[in-house]
Amino acid sequence: MTDTRAPGRRRFFSRLLGTDNATAPGRAPWRRVPEVGAGDGDVLWSGWTGDGELFVVGDEGMVMRFVGQNGADGRQWQKMNVPTRLPLHGIWGPTTDNLFAVGWMGCILHFDGVQWQLLRGGVIDTEGGRFAACEENTPLFAIDGNDQGQAWAVGDDGMILHYDGCRWQREQSPTQVNLRAVTCGPDNTVYVAGGEGTVLHRDSHGQWSKLDCPLGSGFHALLLLDDDTLLLGGGRYFVDKGGFRGELVLYQNGRFQPLSFDEPMPRLRALKAYKGGVLIVGDQGHLYYYRDFRLDKLESNCRHDLMNIIVLSTGEALVVGDFGTIMTASEDFTQALAPPPVEADASPWETMAVPTGAQIWGFTEAAGGTCYACGEAGTVLRLQGNEWELLPAPSELAVHCVWDTGAGLFAAGQLGRIFRFDGEQWALHYDLNLDLTILAMWGSSPESVYAVGDEGLILHFDGLSWKRMISGTQSALYGLWALDDEHMLAAGDFGLVLRYNGKDWREFNVGTENFLYDIWGDSLSNIYAVGLSGTLAHFNGQRWQMMATRLREDLLSISGSDAAGAFAVGTRGCVLRLEGDQWLTEPSGSDAGLRAVCATRSGAVYAVGDRGTVLRRPGVSCTEH
Repeated sequence: MTDTRAPGRRRFFSRLLGTDNATAPGRAPWRRVPEVGAGDGDVLWSGWTGDGELFVVGDEGMVMRFVGQNGADGRQWQKMNVPTRLPLHGIWGPTTDNLFAVGWMGCILHFDGVQWQLLRGGVIDTEGGRFAACEENTPLFAIDGNDQGQAWAVGDDGMILHYDGCRWQREQSPTQVNLRAVTCGPDNTVYVAGGEGTVLHRDSHGQWSKLDCPLGSGFHALLLLDDDTLLLGGGRYFVDKGGFRGELVLYQNGRFQPLSFDEPMPRLRALKAYKGGVLIVGDQGHLYYYRDFRLDKLESNCRHDLMNIIVLSTGEALVVGDFGTIMTASEDFTQALAPPPVEADASPWETMAVPTGAQIWGFTEAAGGTCYACGEAGTVLRLQGNEWELLPAPSELAVHCVWDTGAGLFAAGQLGRIFRFDGEQWALHYDLNLDLTILAMWGSSPESVYAVGDEGLILHFDGLSWKRMISGTQSALYGLWALDDEHMLAAGDFGLVLRYNGKDWREFNVGTENFLYDIWGDSLSNIYAVGLSGTLAHFNGQRWQMMATRLREDLLSISGSDAAGAFAVGTRGCVLRLEGDQWLTEPSGSDAGLRAVCATRSGAVYAVGDRGTVLRRPGVSCTEH
């Protein structure tokens, strides 16, 4: 199958000389990539690849993007417009339209898929017109992130910055030594390395500690080989060897062990997993392949300092460095960068016709089996057999949630207004008289209905009137789940979950700072919460535990039933299905953002979202009324 999107990518490096054994990482020669467009005075510090895209960052605010096909200037590398001339040392992001670059004077840039924006750093003294001597201008040298969408950037004076999925904040560092490398491990653990043999560890609770390293190495690189083994690279001055030497150090079982090799090495700059071993780059064009305590020097055909490694999707790699250097050992790295697309798996979901193109926010199944959906501009839909009918609009305001009490249908959303439908027309049932949005509802009977929303809003209807409850928070509450009136949970901003015991609401610590958008369970000992950047947490009756999903998408809703099982949905048509104790991705057949999911008692599952999307995973359709 050919890649029709960018045929130039398949041919771009076809004229590079090959090798009689290119699959052997110790034998394949490395050669400079032609037609890059970076000048000889440019230092390229790092790069990122994903989604078939490639970005390289360097001095003078340089960001280069490989576009594959010749542009108007005849080049296949595009120099991007960046709002700074400061050197950029590192780049990371979960997706092509959500990238961060860090560099000199503490600058942090963000790319949203369209343009780069300066978020932080580069503060100018208004009086002198020079960079201000402030903490925000502390230079940053490395960045890395995890599958949950969190990231850490490190730099001079022990600076550690944390991105929680929404904003950057400084974390308490146990050192003031200059830091040069960072790598993320499982469960939000992080390792950082720097000068004077400094190695730091962040545990899953967010606490930083300094590991006891007896070596004086200036570490520039580190690689997590497994849960408790680190490989560190750098260099230091050795008196007995009469000069500066590069050094590889292994940290295992709480002990640092320098690795000894016959050939002296220069300062080592980067380490990356590569073809079953480790690719290592350093000063003066030195390239090494390390595996099973053996170090092989590679043919680099270069004498310039090499700064970093970009591993491509198929395991091939690029190396970037001084004098605008970009090198590869691949005969055609573009095939590795953008492999031919594979045929998509068949989806068990089908698209339903609906009489609206409005965004749909909510979905509910009534006790009698009737299904309702709601959304923008007063949209309320009712499923009759296999056909959706549009009910009269309660108002022009967006409806985020509906709830059928059995004695009337409630609809709530913008401006804190709740409407009631008697089967023929809507009437305003409650007006909060505040610009707060109600986001979720649940009720146990016509005499007990709850609603939650912006700024910690919690309302309760006792059959006579709505009254506001004390929540103890100003954070938004997005999802609401309950077994009964004495066992209820609400999920919200920065990992917040509130628990209701029939008397008052109290915080229920989940152990994440990511936003949580929904919560569901089938018992008090089996509860799930979903949220930002694939966040998925499970409560087993005793404690919460984060579950690895490896998703970039936000999970926005979760639901389950005995007949259908459990499902979670999110942005970009993302669907997860619970099988045993594992959440598996399932093709939805749609790229629309899915805002709500409902697993019905009959076994059918419905997912709704952007552009009036309604998907059904057939079981037995909702009861016709």
